[in-house]
Amino acid sequence: MNGHARSPSPPGATRSIDIEIGTQEIITIELDNLDPNPSDIMDLLKEGQCKVWVWTRLASEYWRRGYLDAAERIGQAAVESFSNNGATASLPPVYSLLANIQIARARNAPKVILPNARQDDMSKEKPKEDYYREAAQMLNSSERAVTESGEGFDPTLAFLTRGIQQLATRSLDDALRTFEGVLVQKPTNVVALLGKARILYARRQFPQALKLFQQVLQLNPRCLPDPRIGIGLCLWAMNHQEKARAAWQRSVDLYPDGWAAQLLLGLEAVNTSKDESKEVTERTQALVMGSKLIETAFRANNRGAAAANALCELLLMKGNYARALKLSERAIQFADTLSILTEGYIRAGRVCHAESSYLEAGRHYSAANEGNPKHVLAAIGQAQMSMLNDEWPAAIHALDTLIQPPNPQKSLEATAILASIRSHQRPGVSSSDMAKEKASARELFDRVAKELHLYEDQLAVNGHANQALPRSLRDIKDDMDMHAEVARLWQEDNLDRTARALHEALRISESTGQVDPRLLNNLGSLHHLDGRLQEARLAYERALTSAAGLAPDVGEGMSTSILYNLARAYEDEGDEQLAKDAYEKLLTRHPEYVDAKIRQAHMLVEMNRQNEAHDLLKQALSSQSSNMNLRAYYTHFLINSAALKVTKEFVFATLKDHDKHDLYSLCAAGWIQYNQARESREQGSQAVQDRKLGFRRAAEFYEKALQLDSSCAFAAQGLAIVTAEDALGFLAGGVPHGSSSEEAQRRFKNARDALDIFAKVRESINDGSVYVNIGHCHYVRDEFDRAIESYESANKRFYDGHNVTVLMCLCRSWYAKSIKDQSFQAMNTALRYAQQALHLQPNDKVTLYNIAMIQQKAAEMMFALPTTKRSLQELERAIEHAGHAQQLFASLASDPSPQVPYSKDIADQRKKYGDSMLRRADEQLGHQTQHEAETQARLNAARQKRQEDRERQEQLEVIQMERLRIQAEELAEERRKAREQALEWSRQVKDLSDEEDMERPRKQRKTKKQKGGDISGDEAAAGSANEGKRKRRARVKRDNNGVAPELPAADEEEALFSEDEGEKTAKRRGTKKRVVRDDDEEDPDGGPGPARKKQIKSKEYINDSDEEMDD
Repeated sequence: MNGHARSPSPPGATRSIDIEIGTQEIITIELDNLDPNPSDIMDLLKEGQCKVWVWTRLASEYWRRGYLDAAERIGQAAVESFSNNGATASLPPVYSLLANIQIARARNAPKVILPNARQDDMSKEKPKEDYYREAAQMLNSSERAVTESGEGFDPTLAFLTRGIQQLATRSLDDALRTFEGVLVQKPTNVVALLGKARILYARRQFPQALKLFQQVLQLNPRCLPDPRIGIGLCLWAMNHQEKARAAWQRSVDLYPDGWAAQLLLGLEAVNTSKDESKEVTERTQALVMGSKLIETAFRANNRGAAAANALCELLLMKGNYARALKLSERAIQFADTLSILTEGYIRAGRVCHAESSYLEAGRHYSAANEGNPKHVLAAIGQAQMSMLNDEWPAAIHALDTLIQPPNPQKSLEATAILASIRSHQRPGVSSSDMAKEKASARELFDRVAKELHLYEDQLAVNGHANQALPRSLRDIKDDMDMHAEVARLWQEDNLDRTARALHEALRISESTGQVDPRLLNNLGSLHHLDGRLQEARLAYERALTSAAGLAPDVGEGMSTSILYNLARAYEDEGDEQLAKDAYEKLLTRHPEYVDAKIRQAHMLVEMNRQNEAHDLLKQALSSQSSNMNLRAYYTHFLINSAALKVTKEFVFATLKDHDKHDLYSLCAAGWIQYNQARESREQGSQAVQDRKLGFRRAAEFYEKALQLDSSCAFAAQGLAIVTAEDALGFLAGGVPHGSSSEEAQRRFKNARDALDIFAKVRESINDGSVYVNIGHCHYVRDEFDRAIESYESANKRFYDGHNVTVLMCLCRSWYAKSIKDQSFQAMNTALRYAQQALHLQPNDKVTLYNIAMIQQKAAEMMFALPTTKRSLQELERAIEHAGHAQQLFASLASDPSPQVPYSKDIADQRKKYGDSMLRRADEQLGHQTQHEAETQARLNAARQKRQEDRERQEQLEVIQMERLRIQAEELAEERRKAREQALEWSRQVKDLSDEEDMERPRKQRKTKKQKGGDISGDEAAAGSANEGKRKRRARVKRDNNGVAPELPAADEEEALFSEDEGEKTAKRRGTKKRVVRDDDEEDPDGGPGPARKKQIKSKEYINDSDEEMDD
C-alpha cells in the first residue's frame, strides 16, 4: 500500500543527484520531480552501481514525499544489488532505512484485530507486531553485516533506529540505555534527545522531560515531530495549563496539518465546556470548538486511537451510535495504552447497551474489566448487564470487587448501586441472608450519606453548602428513589433515620414542582406514630391535596388511604366532628370501607353509645362477615361488654367457619378458656377436672398460635402465665405433672444461640427450611454428621430429593466431612449428591464446577494418602474421576458466555493443576500395585505357613496321643506291679516282726545287699546317668521279678507303714518330673526358631494307706 507517513528529517540542501553510467554518461535526477514509480531509477542505480548513500538518499526522498512503498522497493533493490555484487559490507545504512520504514508502517497498523468487529473490520490488515518483528530482523541483519565486514561504520544510525524500535515496543529501559549511549557520543543528537524525553515523560518525570524538549527546540526549531507538543504535555502535568495551551497553539500555527496539537487543544476545549463555573455561552462555544478540533485531528490521522476515542464520546452525546461504534472499535484496535484500550471497550459497550445488544455490551464491559479490574465505568456496566440477565450475584460481585480492597475505588455511584441491589429481595435468598444483605446495604448507604453530608443536622448542612459537588454526585444526592430505599431499610428499626430519608426525598420531590403524595403520607404516618399529631395532620392534608391533582386512576387509590389516615389523626387529636365527617366522606365514596365503619363504631363506644356501635358492627358483619379485621374488633367489643358466653360462641364460630388459624381468634379463645377456668369457684373432683381441662385447652390455643406465629407476643405471654402460675397443677386444685412443667419451661426459655432458636421454630413451623437452617448451624460448628442428619430430614421429609439447594448443602457437608476424615467413601457420597443436583438442573454451571472440584479433590486426597490407607480400585476410580474433572474444567474455562458464575481463570488454573497432578497417576498406580502385590504375597505366605503349622500340629497331636496312650498303658502296668510288690512287702514285714534279735544282722545284710546286690536293667540304665542323685536317695530296690532281695530294718519298717512317712515317701516319688515339649515345638537342633514354653508333668505315684494294706 502507499502510505503517507513523512520522513523524520527535512530534505537536504542539494535537490539533485548525478548518476554516472559508464565513463561518459551522467544522468541527473531532480529530487523535486520524482516519478512515483521508481522502477526506472532502480534500473539506473543498478546499472551505475551507485554507492549506498545514493540509494538511501533517493529512498528517503520518496519517503519524505509520502511514497513509502517506493522507498521500500528502493531499499530492497539496494540489498539485492549489493548482495549480488558481494558488497554486503555496505548495507548497514540500507537495513536501518528498511527498519525505519517498517516502524513507520507499524504506526498506522492495528495493534489488535477484533474478530467480531461490526463497523471497523481490520481482518485484512497486518498487526503492529509483524512490522516490529520485521524491523528487528532488519536491525539484526545490519549488525551481522557490520560484524562480517569488520569495517568501521558510524553506529549512530543503527543505535537510533534500535532505540526507536524499543520505544515503540514499550521496552523503555532498553530504549533509554540506547539513547543515552548515543548522547554520550553526540550530546546534541535531536532524535536521541526526543526519545529520552518521551521516556522520562512516560515515567512521570515531567521537569526533566520538559528540559529535554526545550533543548531539542533550541537545537532545531523546525524539528519534526514538534517538541512543542511534549513541552505542552509536561507543562499541563505540572499544572501550567495556560502555558501548555500556548505551546500547542504555537505548534498548530507552525504546522496546520499536525493532528496531535489539534487533538490536545480539542480535548482541552471539551474539558473547559464541562466547567460549570463558566457561563453557558462560553461553555457552548468551547464544546463546539473542541468538537471541530477533534474532528480535524481525526481526519488528519484517522488511525489514531486517541482521536477516535475522543470523537466517539462526542458522537455518543449526539446519539450517532453507528459511527460511534466504528470509532470505538477503531480505538480498541489501534490503542497503544491500556487506558485508551479500556475506554474503547467501555464506549463500545455503551453503544451496544444503548442499542439493546446486551450480550455484546456485556462482552465489551467484561473485556474492559479484565484489562483494568478497578475501572469504575467497566464495573458498573458489567453489573448492569448482569442485572438485565437476572444474574444478581454476579452484579454484586462486580461492584464488590470494585470498592473492596485491594486498591478500593472510591466511587459513590457504584456504592449506591450496590446498596440498592442488596436492599431488594432476590430469588433464592433466605430471610437470614436477606437480613445480612440489608445490614450491608445500610452500611453502604451510610457511606454514601457521609460523603455527601446527607441526613445531617441543619447546621452541619449549612457548613457544607458552599462546597460545590460534581454533577455526578449531585445526581446521586438528588436521587429521590435512593432516599426512599434508605427510608424503607430503616422503617422497622429506626424511625428517626426513616424520617430523615423521607424528608430528603420530599425536598427533591418539591424541587421538581410536583410533590409525590406517597412521601407526604409516609411522613404523616411517622409523625402519627411518634405522637406529633399536628405535623401528621398537616402532612396528610398536603398529601390529600397533592393526590387530587393526579390522574383519577392513580390519585383515587392514594386519596382513600390518605383520607383514612387523616380521619385517624383527627380522632386521636380529639376532634371528633372532623373525624366523623372524614369517615362519612370516605364511606360516601366507598360504602363498604370496613375500616372506616370500625372506627365509627369505636368512636360510638368511646361516647358510651354501646347499642349504636353494636348495631353498626352487626350491620357491617351482615355485609362482610368474612372480614377478619371486623370479626377481631367485634370480639374485642364483646369482651369489653362482659358478654363472655357470647364472645366464646363468636370466637369459636370464627375458628370453625372462617379461619381456624386466625391468630387473634386463637389468642382470644385461649384467654376465654383461661379466664373461665380461673374464675370457676365450683368444688369437687369433677370441678377440678373441668378446671384442668380449661387450662389445658387455653395452653393448647396459645401453643397453636405460636405454631402459626412464633413471634406472637400475646400467645407467648399467655402460655408463660399458665406455666408460671402452675395452672395445670396447684391452681387447678390438683398435683401438677413435672414433665409438662419442664416441657413448658424448656419451650419458653430464652435461647442463647441459634440452634435453640431454630429448635423452637421447628416445634411451631413444620417446614423444611427450619431443618436446613439447623443444618447450617451444625455445619458452621463443624458438626458435619449432625448437619447431614438435618439436611437429610429436610431432603426426604419435605422436598422428596428434588430441592437443588438442599442437595448441594448435603454435597458440601459430605465434602467437608471427607476432607476432615480423609474418607474417599464420603467424597463419593458428596459427588453423588452433586450429580443428583445436576440431574435436576442440567445447565447449572456452578454444579458442574463443584462436580469437577470434588472429582479433582478426591484424586488429590487419594494421592496424599499412604498406600496402606487406600486400595488400587479406589485409586483407579479417583484417577478416572480426575480425568473427567479435567474435561469439565476445560469446558468451563472455554465457555463462550460473557457472564459465568465462576472465574474462568480459576477453572483454567484448576485444569493445569489437574494436568500436573495426573502426571503422577502412573507413579501412584505403580506404588499402589506394588504395595498390594507385596501385601498379597505376605498374606499368601502367612496363609501357607498357617496351613503348614496346622498340619504339623495335627501330626504332633496324633504322635502325642499315641505317646500318651503308650505311657498310660505303661503306667497302669507299673501301678499293678507296685501294688503286688507292696503286698509282698507287707507279708514279709509281718512274718519278721517278732524276730527282734535278728534286727542288727538283717541291717548288716541289707547294707551288703544294697552295696553289692543285683539291680534291675531299667534302674541300672537310669542309675548310670543319675549316679549322684541315687546316692542321696534310699529306695527299696527290686529285681526283675518284683521281689526285694533284703528287708529293711525295724526303724525303717515303722517309717514305711506310718501314715505320715508314707505320705512323704509318696511325695518323694511324686517329685520326679519330666520335660514334655509342646506338640509344635521344634527340635533344639532343628533350627533357630523361638523356644517353646515347656510343660512339666509329674509321674503318677502310689500312696497306699494302712487300710488299703489291710484289704
